[in-house]
Amino acid sequence: MKQLLIIFGTVFLAELGDKTQLATLLFAAESRYHPVWVFAAAASALVLSTAVAVVLGASAERYLTTIPLKLIAGAGFVIIGLWTIWNHFAAS
Repeated sequence: MKQLLIIFGTVFLAELGDKTQLATLLFAAESRYHPVWVFAAAASALVLSTAVAVVLGASAERYLTTIPLKLIAGAGFVIIGLWTIWNHFAAS
């Protein structure tokens, strides 16, 4: 049970204020979308994307056991951050 709470807490905190949550908030703010349908669609999308991540993660674990996955994930986030900063200044 402790492991589930750790996973839940980590994912919950990671999702707070991210683009997915902001997009969902904007859809819910539009009067043409009923909040129940916004919730159902967003929750379904998150469940499906999480299922894909779990399948890919489980598959990658078999092939990438010698490479530290946290290092790969960290490098990926740094690259995405640098790309975002670059695009911000390139658009100005």
